[in-house]
Parts: sequence; C-alpha cells; structure tokens
Amino acid sequence: MRSNVDLIVAPANTAAVAAKAATSSIPIVMIFPVDPVGLGLVASLSRPGGNVTGTASVHSAEIFGKQLQTLKEVVPNATRFARLSNPAAPIHESEVKEVDRAAQILKVRLQQMQARGPEEFDKAFAAVASERVEALMVSNDSTFLVNAARIAELALKYRLPTMCRYREIVEAGGLMSYWVNMADFIGRSATYVDRILRGAKLGDLPAEQPTLFELVINLKTAKALGLTISKDVLLRADEVIR
Repeated sequence: MRSNVDLIVAPANTAAVAAKAATSSIPIVMIFPVDPVGLGLVASLSRPGGNVTGTASVHSAEIFGKQLQTLKEVVPNATRFARLSNPAAPIHESEVKEVDRAAQILKVRLQQMQARGPEEFDKAFAAVASERVEALMVSNDSTFLVNAARIAELALKYRLPTMCRYREIVEAGGLMSYWVNMADFIGRSATYVDRILRGAKLGDLPAEQPTLFELVINLKTAKALGLTISKDVLLRADEVIR
C-alpha cells in the first residue's frame, strides 16, 4: 500500500483476504481462493463488485465425494479413512462439513486429522497410524502443496494410499490426485491483470471457476504400496505416472 502499486496479485485464501483487508481501492486479482463469496472477497462470482476479481476455487460434497469414491475403489477392503487438513485455514470449518457430508453419503467412516504446518506433520501421520487408518485424503491447504515431498514421504513411510488435491504431491510420490491442473488454471490470472491494466472495469469482470478436473495416478507408488489399480480406474485417469 505504501508503495502505491497499480495492482495486487494475491494467491490463495490468506493472501487474498489480507489484501482485501488492506485496501478497497487498489485492484486485486485473486488466484484460486476457495469460496471467495463466503470470505467476503466478492459480492458474487458473476458480478464481483468492489476491487477484487480473478480465478476462484470450489469445494463441494460432490467433488470430495469423487475423491473419496476413487480412493475407496483403489482400496476396496479399507474401512478406516482419514483426512488431513489445516485448522488455521480460513475455509477449514466449511470444508470439513462438506467432506463429512460426502462421507455420510458414501457410508464411509472418516476421521478428521489436523496439521498447521510442517512442524506438525510427523505427529499427525503418527496419529493417523495409531488409529489404524487405511487410506488418507489430503486437503487443499497450501502448506501441503509447498511441502509436497514431505507429505509423499510420510504417506509412503506409513504405507498410506493417499488422495490429494494437488497433482504436485502425486508427482513427488503420492498415490493419486483429483482436482484442477493448477499450473494451467492459475495462468488465467494473467488475463485479468492484462485487462485491468488496459482499463477494464474490475467490478464487471466475472470471477472464473474451473470446469475441468483431472485424475492423476502414480503407479510407482501403487507398486511400492502393494496396490493393484483396476483397469476401470486407470481408464478414467488423465495422467498415469509410471
């Protein structure tokens, strides 16, 4: 603000919320926050109003249901599932409700486990193991993305098949992900920056949500875990890491 910048680009929930709290006049291009309406960043996705627009994420029982159902297909005999999330995330409580609703629909026993940062990862995974959890979902919080290699390492150490939101964790050695290709979608934010700097009225630029989701599977990790991925699941995959 003191630098009197022309525009702020704010990735994820925490940065977007902080930028919005700091200014109501400087244009803000948000990158992929979850539930920007609920966070008070925009009035609506179609007509944001105010000084914020950009790309937005979604969380719903349907998406979480697809993640959980696919994980269940890969470990069909598993009865104990858990989900690792960050309780400090702005959308933590609402996301937990949607995930629990998906688990109830699928009649899956799902425990909620927590870690606020890498200093709590070991303790969280040890707790998951002590509860005899057989498969794990990893939430979308950015702390898990930037520590993708550590999450993948711990999942393999405790022999936990994982369903992640970020493909980067799968590339680092996690088992599966089902979500948007973040690298491709986030690039859309550059279009907003360009249009705003060329004079477009920010409040009239609709926030863009993803419509395409991809399933990524790491067969090397499946082999290390002693899992056989069915042909049906492999055929649905958008990418298979061999």
